[in-house]
Amino acid sequence: MKQQADIGVIGLAVMGENLILNMESRGFAVACYNRTVDKVDAFLAGRGRGKKLIGCRSPAELVAALESPRKIMMMVRAGKPVDALMAELMPLLEPGDILIDGGNSHYRDTARRCAEAAGRGLLYVGAGVSGGEEGALKGPSIMPGGDEAAWPHIRPVFQAIAAKVNGAPCCEWLGPGGVGHYVKMVHNGIEYGDMQLIAEAYHLMEGALGMTPPEMAGVFREWNRGVLDSYLIEITAEVLAKVDDETGRPLVDVILDVAGQKGTGKWTSQSGLDLGVGIPQIAEAVFARYLSAAKDERVAASRRLPKPAAVFSGDKAVFLDDLEQAVYAAKICSYAQGFQLLRAASAEYDWGLQHGDVALLWRGGCIIRAQFLDKIQEAFVAEPALANLLLAPYFQQVVADAQSAWRRVVVTGVELGIPLPAIATALSYYDAYRSERLPANLVQAQRDYFGAHTYERTDKPRGEFFHTEWMTDG
Repeated sequence: MKQQADIGVIGLAVMGENLILNMESRGFAVACYNRTVDKVDAFLAGRGRGKKLIGCRSPAELVAALESPRKIMMMVRAGKPVDALMAELMPLLEPGDILIDGGNSHYRDTARRCAEAAGRGLLYVGAGVSGGEEGALKGPSIMPGGDEAAWPHIRPVFQAIAAKVNGAPCCEWLGPGGVGHYVKMVHNGIEYGDMQLIAEAYHLMEGALGMTPPEMAGVFREWNRGVLDSYLIEITAEVLAKVDDETGRPLVDVILDVAGQKGTGKWTSQSGLDLGVGIPQIAEAVFARYLSAAKDERVAASRRLPKPAAVFSGDKAVFLDDLEQAVYAAKICSYAQGFQLLRAASAEYDWGLQHGDVALLWRGGCIIRAQFLDKIQEAFVAEPALANLLLAPYFQQVVADAQSAWRRVVVTGVELGIPLPAIATALSYYDAYRSERLPANLVQAQRDYFGAHTYERTDKPRGEFFHTEWMTDG
């Protein structure tokens, strides 16, 4: 075994352990350390037994175990723990050494840490890692950004451990500062929207069609053989088919209807507000999780607030076909909003992001991987300055073909009192984006009335502003 390791990893939670095992399986010697040192011993005696690993009992020991330039990947909780670990490591490192944050850090924190590391002659990388525990072990999608001088040194490791699609690694350099973590954040925002619309499809199958979880699992398996082929559709079928060992009931029926979150969906929504980009579907998915958390209030309200008396009376097979089309159209809108946000952020922060390259990174390994990402990549290759994914010929046709089915699904949800915040908001987003004229003229008139905020006129050049004295009677 090599006397010194190729890379060090700090943090032996499941993601850290799995990344270490992934690296080792690709031929790299890995030094590992955890603040609770007993975890290092347990790892080396368990999953890491007999492998090319160097267990370390302190940060100084880890640094000494690495070949130069040292490459250290921090797999610790985002926020203050990253800053604390950096403060501990930096005095031990030499100019040219590389610190990599593989957690879900906020992109502004990553940009700040890049500058702080550069002040000490160190190279800093913020790398978004997606794919969960399985992806970390078998091949994740990795989204690195920061100090580009680090890329030649970490590229062999990252591209070796990343997921591969047609032989190409789902890992490529994205740009400076916090761009890697920003792209991962937007990935997670899209993931929120995707998960919510799938949940709404499940709700319609259950509440409108009276389907059982095993029946629904069959539908999702069928969908996964078509245009909706994706990781989330695939695992939804598996979730719905799972039986609870304790009760013998479908496991999904005994899971409390309260969804948690770690903040990246909220950050994505906040960034949309900061940059003035409409991403309502992603924001509604975040709000849906907040509303789910009000479980006790919802239970109380369900006993006081009446629901519609209507019941579903249509053709079940026809409705399921409509629902598949509605989910696909809404999914396209979720990705369209995410890519619009990436475009605005790239312009604001001068990142030079290429949307086609981002789509390539998401084709494998990550949670939102889906067959149609090939179509997204093709759309941006054909037209790099594409304003919105909905305007690409393929997606324009898909959504046009799905429109009637999509609207029927939303109407059914409204009639039966089944909430569809993602599917319905996606349709409203589509209708708003395709509208030559919106009622914002009235909103602006109201703003000018009570606040003298001025307005532009349809019969004057853009950029000229006017004010009306609305209260002429004094």
